[in-house]
Amino acid sequence: MNRAEEIIAIVSEKKKIEVNELAEMLKVSSVTIRKDLDKLEARGILHRQHGFAVLNKQDDINYRLAYNYDLKRKIAKKAAQLVKDGETVMIESGSTCALLAEELAYNKSDVTIITNSCFIASYVRKAESVKVILIGGEYQKDSQVNVGPLVKKVISEFRVDKLFVGIDGFDEKRGFTGSDITRCDTAQTMMAAANQTIILTDSSKFEQIGVVSEFAFSAIAKIFTDKGIQANKKEFLEQKGIEIVTV
Repeated sequence: MNRAEEIIAIVSEKKKIEVNELAEMLKVSSVTIRKDLDKLEARGILHRQHGFAVLNKQDDINYRLAYNYDLKRKIAKKAAQLVKDGETVMIESGSTCALLAEELAYNKSDVTIITNSCFIASYVRKAESVKVILIGGEYQKDSQVNVGPLVKKVISEFRVDKLFVGIDGFDEKRGFTGSDITRCDTAQTMMAAANQTIILTDSSKFEQIGVVSEFAFSAIAKIFTDKGIQANKKEFLEQKGIEIVTV
């Protein structure tokens, strides 16, 4: 774990911590920590407030990005191995999906990302080798995604091999679930434009049940998650024909 990841882990745990205390914990100068925090703030992961490093609000996608950051980054790096240089992929919204986009943007060549996530488009905007096609529509402020009929109309013009998505929960009876009906509907439209749909999620989501049914088990080809997934749930999903990759 590099120093930036250590900072994210500490601030995620404490929610708010003095910059000087953070410097002492990591055995570096306050000047060095401030430079690290400037970079993290520029990425929208944390922010500074009167000498403190502070986690973003829980309903903000930046907060979700910081939560379990190290695990999500490992999941994203593993999933990125599926994507070849020069490939076009579709990426829906979500914090782990944003880290996948970052991995592709900075460590692959000539990848094109089609997304409805304004956050993802902004997150990788400085990468020179990636092309981003941002699908417009009704803008949801908290999740920073575009949804609705305009997105659905444009998506129908595309065809890709891989769609990467996040989930909010899991239900053995209903499949994979979300928390917003319009986002779920948009994600299902994106799924229809892809040969295979791949879920990226940390294992905590398998302990939650979202309110809206999003993907049937039969719609999912593969799941990238961490080793925290319970053995009985992993076995259940594998029996449904889904490949589970853990990090």
